[in-house]
Amino acid sequence: MAEHTENKQTERDKQTCRTRKNRKITFRLSESEYAQISDDMAVCGLTVSSLARKRLLGVRVASHADLAVLSELRRLGGLLKHIHNETRGAYSSLTAQAIKDLSAYARALTEKTKSTEKSRAVSPEKDIP
Repeated sequence: MAEHTENKQTERDKQTCRTRKNRKITFRLSESEYAQISDDMAVCGLTVSSLARKRLLGVRVASHADLAVLSELRRLGGLLKHIHNETRGAYSSLTAQAIKDLSAYARALTEKTKSTEKSRAVSPEKDIP
């Protein structure tokens, strides 16, 4: 019985997270602006509506490529940890350096993604023509 109640609660949570989007905003872009948005859409894997909504509301948008690279870095870090454990630390200096390098690259990639989003976000101080 508890499982059934839990499933109903999960369904209710999902329904409250979805809100009906019934308002529409239309605006014009120059060719260069449209090209930039089209490139961003392709990189992020989002529709025009989703990309515009997230950008205007200040939600961080990460590219699929960046997410794939971060996922691969995590996988490689796990493999290095496995090598370290299996060899009982025989290559500890090498694996430690490799993990340190992977971590540094992952942090740099995360920061790059954050700074890119901040530079493209609409801020109240900016004058938009």
